[in-house]
Amino acid sequence: MPSEVTKGARAVEAALITRALRHDEDAVRAIIRQNNRRLFRLARSIVKDDNEAEDIVQECYLRAFAGLSEFRGEAQLSTWLTRIVINEAYGRLRRRRVTTDLESIEATHAMDAEIIPFPLARELDPERTTAQREISQILERAIDALPEPFRVVLVARLVEEMSIEQTAELLAIRQETVKTRLHRARKLLRDHMEREVGPMFTDLFPFDGKRCERMADAVIARLRGG
Repeated sequence: MPSEVTKGARAVEAALITRALRHDEDAVRAIIRQNNRRLFRLARSIVKDDNEAEDIVQECYLRAFAGLSEFRGEAQLSTWLTRIVINEAYGRLRRRRVTTDLESIEATHAMDAEIIPFPLARELDPERTTAQREISQILERAIDALPEPFRVVLVARLVEEMSIEQTAELLAIRQETVKTRLHRARKLLRDHMEREVGPMFTDLFPFDGKRCERMADAVIARLRGG
């Protein structure tokens, strides 16, 4: 039986959908804001291209709002939108594999995608910010290097924090398959990160530049005062 919180959330969502059906722009914007990040990340985990992922999400919204009257509320709106995005992304991937020759595939893999804003620690100084950015880029490249079935599951489970049940339902696979793919994805990711990050260990916990100068100034000031 749905909890009172769940019932309340469904009522709010139903009201938002009703407003969107009336072409209420505020409601449309609210739905987009609520779902943008998840839809983009999942689309990108499949096609591995920022621009195409953004285009897929846009197409998803256009298709969804055009057919919103067909939404029956049997699942959450976010789930319905996610299914549309996943189907569109896989459809494009299949068409790409059929129509693209080897040279264009290699060129696509060689392109540098824009950075996805993964959560980073609080910015303290330029040295630390640079190190965090480098780690973020390495992590993104490592995720992109995963085989597609593992990559999609990893993004769904670890980046978007979807449950095993949600992931299995959306990808139309068994829950055990989700667990197996996530386990293998983690191992591949860990191995990749160890190879890439290992040489960077000597640069961890930077304490130079402005931070170093501040420390020297503070010590000198206290020595003078003593």
